[in-house]
Amino acid sequence: MSTQETWTAVDDYLTATLGLRDPALENALKASEAAGLPKIEVSQPAGRLLNLLAQIQGARRILEIGTLGGYSTICLARGLAEGGRVVTLEYDPRHAEVAAANIAAAGLADLVEIRIGKALDTLPQLELEGREPFDLVFVDADKENNPQYVRWALRLARPGALIVVDNVVRDGAVLDPNGNEAIQGTRGALELIASEPRLSGTAIQTVSTKGYDGFALARVLS
Repeated sequence: MSTQETWTAVDDYLTATLGLRDPALENALKASEAAGLPKIEVSQPAGRLLNLLAQIQGARRILEIGTLGGYSTICLARGLAEGGRVVTLEYDPRHAEVAAANIAAAGLADLVEIRIGKALDTLPQLELEGREPFDLVFVDADKENNPQYVRWALRLARPGALIVVDNVVRDGAVLDPNGNEAIQGTRGALELIASEPRLSGTAIQTVSTKGYDGFALARVLS
């Protein structure tokens, strides 16, 4: 098998062996594909990781930047502590419509609020509303704005909160200091995590059915 075939086969094995397949998530994938959404949602093992991080945090307030079809939103919402809520930001109204249907089909509509519009417009609105700080922030939107998203996550999160930034390796393209805007944004976010004294973070390379990539994980310090 090729390298990618091996990664996909291992992902399938892990998903089956660990019992990660789920009707609501499978249906969300099918509905998103039928609606023509790009197949860039997190993998099933990565979705369970998000779910576990929410549970470990005891998260009652989760912010997601980039909803797509709601796959990761469902994973996060299922990890909420009692009385918790996910606020998820989506630029594309069509994506938000599909996500809302998927989230409702999973029985989670009451736990999720979808905000439509540019995240750099909706994030300041959240701050103006004076909401309680978030316990967990998942960043998975347009990569060129990753540094701004990390800054906003830091402004809106409590001490001890986790910030997860997806797709920070991109087949190794992150190594290119002259890469495209998405790579520049990713490098900028990583450099911000390293230089910001209120953050302690790392990044992990991953291989999966989604290819060779990785994620950054940072904790907000007191």
